[in-house]
Amino acid sequence: MASEQYYIDKLKHRGIKPTATRLLILRAMFRGDETVSLPQLEKLLPTVDKSTISRTLSVFLINRLIHVVDDGSGSLKYNVCSDDCDCGVEDEHTHFYCENCQRTFCLKRIHVPVVSLPGGFVLNSINYVIKGLCPECAEKLGRK
Repeated sequence: MASEQYYIDKLKHRGIKPTATRLLILRAMFRGDETVSLPQLEKLLPTVDKSTISRTLSVFLINRLIHVVDDGSGSLKYNVCSDDCDCGVEDEHTHFYCENCQRTFCLKRIHVPVVSLPGGFVLNSINYVIKGLCPECAEKLGRK
């Protein structure tokens, strides 16, 4: 588990004032490469008002501390960005959605394929999601 100072530095690096609630939410979001949804955060943090969690996620997104993933499950997922991420197209990476456990993972080492758009189109972001079974579910189901 990272130290409190690690989370404070993470917020300050993005120009976000480190309040107690923001630190609590950021700690709950640290799940390695696994993403977290708003409903999951609400369950993890029952003492924090739902609107406060939502507003905090907006602050984190605006300041590029986290990125959002639309994995097609109907619930947006979030993951904490690395310090060198600027959330630009060049930082876009692949996401993996497990159809069995419904967890979504950031595959940060697998960048999205380069797409050449026709003239006049302007690329702002890419959402690249692969669907299948995560290693844990594949093992449980005897599929490797």
